[in-house]
Amino acid sequence: MPVYVAMLRAVNVGGNPLKMEWLREACAEIGLGDARTYLQSGNVVLSSRLGAEAVAKKLKAKIDGQTRLPVPVVVRTAAEMAKIVSENPFLKQKGLDASGLYVTFLKRAPAKPDTARLDKLAGRDEYRLTSREVYLHCPITYGQSKFSNTAVEKVMGSATTRNWNTVTTLAAMASE
Repeated sequence: MPVYVAMLRAVNVGGNPLKMEWLREACAEIGLGDARTYLQSGNVVLSSRLGAEAVAKKLKAKIDGQTRLPVPVVVRTAAEMAKIVSENPFLKQKGLDASGLYVTFLKRAPAKPDTARLDKLAGRDEYRLTSREVYLHCPITYGQSKFSNTAVEKVMGSATTRNWNTVTTLAAMASE
């Protein structure tokens, strides 16, 4: 059965609580199998015969009934996660501190990305845009970056960002 990684945006922050135990149980209730969560920030690895878009819609409908605010859900296949990890362009740079790496997962590939606006946001940070991901290197800290998830969403549409450790862990969980 195909394996997916579902990443929820804005849960357990800003007064939008969601217990991971509830999330695992909810996945089972709506027919999504083998649900395993990672951290408390809305990362779940699961299996389903449905396609990624259907998984996202089904999960979002269930979660939105439980949370105070609507929760965007971004889904990638196990193969897509493995490719995202293997193709990170910043890993080729010698001496790079991986703790400054992030990936912003876009819900949809933008028809015409506004790279000029992204360039303006980047400042001292570096980014690389693929069709549905934005790889980010923050040499100082993500907390001080203007390239925040909210800023990227204003340019690219619905998205969620994960640090490199979380990305690699989710990819590994999806490949098990």
